[in-house]
Amino acid sequence: MRKVAVIDIGKTNAKVVLVDLETLTEIDARRIANRPVSEAPYPHHDVERLWTFILDGLACFAREHKVDAISTTTHGATAALLCSDGSLALPVLDYEHDGPDRLRGDYEARSADFEETGSPPLPQGLNLGAQLFWLERSFPEAFSETSSILTYPQYWGHRLTGVAASEVTSLGCHTDLWAPARSDYSSLVDRMGWRARFAPIRPARSALGPILPQLAATTGLDPETPVFCGIHDSNASLLPHLLTRPQPFSVVSTGTWVVSMAMGGENVQLDCKRDTLVNVSALGAPVPSARFMGGREYEMLTAGLDEEWSERDVEAVLARGVAILPSVLRGCGPFPSIEASWTVETAMPGERIVAASFYLAMMTATCLELIGARGDIVIEGPLASNTLFLRMLNAATRRPVVAQSSQATGASIGAALLATEPTKSLVPLGERSTAAQASWIEYAAIWNAATHERTLHPLRSA
Repeated sequence: MRKVAVIDIGKTNAKVVLVDLETLTEIDARRIANRPVSEAPYPHHDVERLWTFILDGLACFAREHKVDAISTTTHGATAALLCSDGSLALPVLDYEHDGPDRLRGDYEARSADFEETGSPPLPQGLNLGAQLFWLERSFPEAFSETSSILTYPQYWGHRLTGVAASEVTSLGCHTDLWAPARSDYSSLVDRMGWRARFAPIRPARSALGPILPQLAATTGLDPETPVFCGIHDSNASLLPHLLTRPQPFSVVSTGTWVVSMAMGGENVQLDCKRDTLVNVSALGAPVPSARFMGGREYEMLTAGLDEEWSERDVEAVLARGVAILPSVLRGCGPFPSIEASWTVETAMPGERIVAASFYLAMMTATCLELIGARGDIVIEGPLASNTLFLRMLNAATRRPVVAQSSQATGASIGAALLATEPTKSLVPLGERSTAAQASWIEYAAIWNAATHERTLHPLRSA
């Protein structure tokens, strides 16, 4: 196999990408905005619009390339409820709907605890179990007609092949539905009588079957084109490293959210009140994880500023101790209840860029410590090109930081790798950090001291 078409459904955008496994590059792609439908009975995903887009993309690829396989990856906290004929029993709920919050007390009285599931209590429908509880209570007749509950990547696999499946990376993504330590459904699932409704669990790397004959005719794809089971997007980003890097290591996936995942680290007690959780890898192993909304925070801190800075700006920030203390966005991350403040505020644009980058690095270092991360720290996404972030993260952790310098990363690449057996040559090491200077290490120590003392009277809002 060489060319794999990946259906990549993100919360904001959807893509159909053609990945060349020989070069691990995206050689063709189609993109569309992914906008929920704000109509009765509740905000839901426009799956028919996405389906038309997917088929059009596959048809375009088939006309111009030889497509050897199809794989899927999607955002988490989403499931499809199917009737016995394969139609939707209910629309696919948008996890940002607040409906589940209305039954929060009743739900939490039945849900499994954090020690069992590794799922922190989250608002709206971010816990998939809360979604299912609300749907069953709010739409009992439609829910009773559900014969299969499919996690979201596997919903698209079902539409392509007619084969229903579940998969552990989506089941284990802060759902309350999975017990990672024993690799089985949680006690919540059995209390609610849902176990029989979930489709059979299949490995992410298993082939569900060939594409349906009518879809082969519609798209022009070979009728024998296999469709792989699929994977949750954060775990798709982790997979290339999981298959090729020696443990221990950690991966920091950056974007709107900065998500840290530790492999082979220390055994630590996770604190669900500090936005830590347990993901489940494509190989079924628990993955201690932590997150904060770093991309959004950086946008807020640098709004209206150019991305330009100089070494003079760096020297000024280090010498004067210009720092932003957490949290710019309250309610999430490792310091969810503390209001942000400047130690010394600056009006100089370059200095503000430096301080904002240092803030992200220190928050990331905190997340890594909370999950017991050890070994190399691999940075993916936009922050891999932020040298200020990389250097301060190295100073704060005193461990090698690897800026992933290849396209051979990300959810689409990881999903494509489900169709092959990669070797170490597939994922380059990237650019490794140099030894941190004493002034950077001192800055990190001062930031940690100021943060962990934690004054509740910040000097000024960030």
